[in-house]
Amino acid sequence: MPRLFGMFIVVLLCHVSVVSALAASDRSHLSSDPRVKHARALVERGRFNEALAALRILAPDHPDQTDVRFLIGLAGIGAATRPDTDDEQRTLLLAEAIEALHAILINRPDLVRVRLELARAFFLKGEDTLSREHFERVLAGKPPQAMAANIQRFLSAIRARRRWSAYLGLSIAPDTNVNAVSDAEYIYINGLPFRRSSNALASSGIGVVGWSGGEYQYPLSNRFRLRVGADLIHTDYAGKRFDRTFALMHLGPRFLVDRDTEVSLLAAGRRRWLAGSAWSYDLGTRVEVERRLGPRLTAYGRASWYQRRYRRRNASLDGPLFAGSLGGSYLLTPTVRGDFFVGAWRERPKSEVWRNASFWARVGASVALPWGFTVGSSGELRWVNYEGRWAPFTLDGSSRQDRVLIARASVLNRALTTFGFSPQLVLVYEAGKSNAQGFEYRRNRAELRVVRQF
Repeated sequence: MPRLFGMFIVVLLCHVSVVSALAASDRSHLSSDPRVKHARALVERGRFNEALAALRILAPDHPDQTDVRFLIGLAGIGAATRPDTDDEQRTLLLAEAIEALHAILINRPDLVRVRLELARAFFLKGEDTLSREHFERVLAGKPPQAMAANIQRFLSAIRARRRWSAYLGLSIAPDTNVNAVSDAEYIYINGLPFRRSSNALASSGIGVVGWSGGEYQYPLSNRFRLRVGADLIHTDYAGKRFDRTFALMHLGPRFLVDRDTEVSLLAAGRRRWLAGSAWSYDLGTRVEVERRLGPRLTAYGRASWYQRRYRRRNASLDGPLFAGSLGGSYLLTPTVRGDFFVGAWRERPKSEVWRNASFWARVGASVALPWGFTVGSSGELRWVNYEGRWAPFTLDGSSRQDRVLIARASVLNRALTTFGFSPQLVLVYEAGKSNAQGFEYRRNRAELRVVRQF
């Protein structure tokens, strides 16, 4: 009950700022229909249920859909926050408000005030991942100082109350080079050609990829949470030869250092299956850091150490792994987002040939467009240097060196949403260069995804 009361106080503070902004804004775009004007007056007087009754009649075919839908959103949120509204009715009211506000943003993703109300509705509904995303996009629109302060209260409340999160996705994935190897039929040893096994050549196929995961955070104190979570990723191709399964788990404390900074120290485990058989497992630790550097910029850091173990016949590959990454996301505007990351990886197996160090860098951007479309693209470079000599694969007997370029493009349609799932098309081009024979390749992939975040 105290938590619910506190939530209502936060919502009320932000509602006051929104109503003030409504009164101060240019009203030239608002509907001139006297019925809509009457409903708007009811909303401003806090008579939300009466306003909803009038607006529901107007909604189906009213020419001023943006104004009507926005008022439905405001009235639905207002009615949902009334103390005499029961839980079932509150859920229905918030769902109605979210649907109305979401419909506006499909064609007008630039409307910051509408996005603010949608963020509030998600907050009240308990969908904090979506709420946080929209609040951060509102901040990128440089709102008035009072409104920005109220948004910060919401973000602080989300951080403090976050208990669980989950995601689920499925895709159809055609791939021209599933095993990411060269399609060269021969390699040369001492100047003589040797035909490669058919199993070693590039193979194409159409697979199904599914992924899911979740996490729960148990409060230990005002600033400490105990995180426990798991993830599962499975790729399935005909014949099982290229089937892959990854299972991941983590457990450990999360420390809320201050309003803008959090740190997690996790014990982590990973398990891999290839072609339906257990392949390797990793046990280790991971440190995660997140800090908001401003209303539009958030930085992320991660460092991990694992001890990897393979099946007995591959014991020479056992050894420690070290990895680290640093990056961030920047909201240029409420509709334009950029991401950038750099990282390093070092693997030290018993076999010197397979010891390697790698470095990578990735930049990307996404833009929300009218008609419900969000388009994105990214580019990634990887450098992998092996320590041991790779003769006869390297003609001069030197160490193997790989360079990989990955380019991605995606299209998401926010208008096509069913039970929270939205379709997304992802296209990936991958080109690997290597001084070792058989490891230079080109690859084209496509994924038709449906994705849901909770």
